[in-house]
Amino acid sequence: MWDYPEHFDVIVIGAGHAGCEAAHASAKMGAKTLLLTMNLDTIAKMSCNPSIGGSAKGQIVREIDALGGIMGKIADKTGINFRMLNRSKGPAVWGPRCQSDKAQYSLEMKRHLEETENLHLMQDGVSSFIVEKNEVKGVITPLGTRYFATCVILSAGTFMKGLMHIGDKSQNGGRSGDKASPISENLKELGFKLGRLKTGTPPRIDGKTIDFSELEIQESEAGVSFEGKEKAFSLEQVPCFITYTNLETQKIAEENLSRSAMYSGKIDSKGPRYCPSYEDKITRFKDRIRHQIFLEKEGLTTNEYYAAGISTSLPFDVQVEMLRTIKGLGNCHITRPAYAIEYDFVTSHQLKATLETHLIKNLFFAGQINGTTGYEEAAAQGLIAGINAALNVQGKKAFLLPRTSSYIGVLIEDIITKELSEPYRMFTSRAEHRLHLRYDNANARLRPFGYELRLISQEMFDKHREEQKVIEETVELLQKTRKEIENKSLLLSTFLARPETSYCELKNLYQEIVPELSLHLSKKVEIEIKYAGYIDRQQKLLHKLEKLHSYQIPEDFDYLEMKTLRKEAAEKLHKTRPQNLAQAARIEGVTHGDISILTITLGR
Repeated sequence: MWDYPEHFDVIVIGAGHAGCEAAHASAKMGAKTLLLTMNLDTIAKMSCNPSIGGSAKGQIVREIDALGGIMGKIADKTGINFRMLNRSKGPAVWGPRCQSDKAQYSLEMKRHLEETENLHLMQDGVSSFIVEKNEVKGVITPLGTRYFATCVILSAGTFMKGLMHIGDKSQNGGRSGDKASPISENLKELGFKLGRLKTGTPPRIDGKTIDFSELEIQESEAGVSFEGKEKAFSLEQVPCFITYTNLETQKIAEENLSRSAMYSGKIDSKGPRYCPSYEDKITRFKDRIRHQIFLEKEGLTTNEYYAAGISTSLPFDVQVEMLRTIKGLGNCHITRPAYAIEYDFVTSHQLKATLETHLIKNLFFAGQINGTTGYEEAAAQGLIAGINAALNVQGKKAFLLPRTSSYIGVLIEDIITKELSEPYRMFTSRAEHRLHLRYDNANARLRPFGYELRLISQEMFDKHREEQKVIEETVELLQKTRKEIENKSLLLSTFLARPETSYCELKNLYQEIVPELSLHLSKKVEIEIKYAGYIDRQQKLLHKLEKLHSYQIPEDFDYLEMKTLRKEAAEKLHKTRPQNLAQAARIEGVTHGDISILTITLGR
């Protein structure tokens, strides 16, 4: 054993999307931070889809950016195809999405972290934790080096006892080409309860062997970004291509189902229902013959294409046969076969809302270790864990986001209170206040917090306040100004509220009154005006809910000793350990009567 001479404030284990955000936030807040990763050349590697954002996920990335995180900035800088999803629906579900240059994203993230003050990068793994009296003190690496720190954040992704499957062949690894982590055994020794989950990835295809002339094309959209402003594309933009499976594809898969790792009994763990493998699609949706496939270029300096929509664990020979039945892929060559991966995760109810563990003081978990899936969900957890680890070191109050304020708040409350039987992915439907949690108002909701945490500079915050002032003054002006329109005296806000009227049209009609605004600011004004009634109703509901959030529950509160509380409710509350009455009220099995009893008891 050899003790590293320097003591760190925070050690982050793993440099995936959770680890990068955690390390950056911790260091930016002034904590001396060490980021340990098994390979410095795979920092923020996009192991699966080469994209960031999408429905609900795009809102999360906007929130990360609003708080001072880096995922959105790196995505904007390395994006090669941008889209705004769900434009045909209301703004509550609009979600920016960016297809990134996979290699550039990783390189740009590494460069950004290397230039971050207080952050040190080291290529090494972790075999065990140093724990004294239920408090983490540091980590031990496979080389026998002991690194000491006040707080430790584990963000191991799919590397904890990762096992990859292609047909009847299996091999250990956290992803294709990378070895697994042995840290699971130490977590069990420390008393943590672990489960197994499964996810998968589709094949990659050589672009030279794709007939693009037969495919639908989807070009990049201008004016979409994660930093919430208009900006020129940093890189050349490339199209995405769309094709579909068919009856012949399905027939080949059905004939070989017994050879699939998922359907042969080799895999017992649950995969995500909402992102099913091709085997799941043809089994669960038997009447649907055609399934959409997006062919996305993995970067400007590679000819590999990611085949989104046909994740599978069928043998390699079957994968080739299946793909060659698909339009445009008749002569395709697979560069990397699809595979399924099983990995360990820490089951629910073992974390606080700060993402610190109940069992070991100053030890935090972030990312897929907590049962989530997706780069964006991982990055959000990393940001919250990094912030709270730094605050712990500094002896400051924890930073908590309620679900009423953000998708990040919804995500964290769900993963610490709900029983996860499959990998957790964020959807707009999970956020009951989604009209309030729009992608366009993320800065208004969260930027002040980022500034208080020192993750947002004074210059950025001043610019944010100026923009908010412009939006508020413009909305107020339109709500007060009347004009003769179609032989009626109408408020300009009433005219703009019409579905067919845009801010641009309003400006053209009343140039002397309506202010000239940039596209992204005028869109925000338009949304505020068009949805004013709905937004007002949701705000009133949120104010009522704030009362329940204000009833804080002490962490050591003994529910089992409450004689007036039903036994089922007491056991559920004891297991989940909610932080306030609002969280307690959302726990399955806890009734309004239980909450009333709890309110009276807390009031005393």
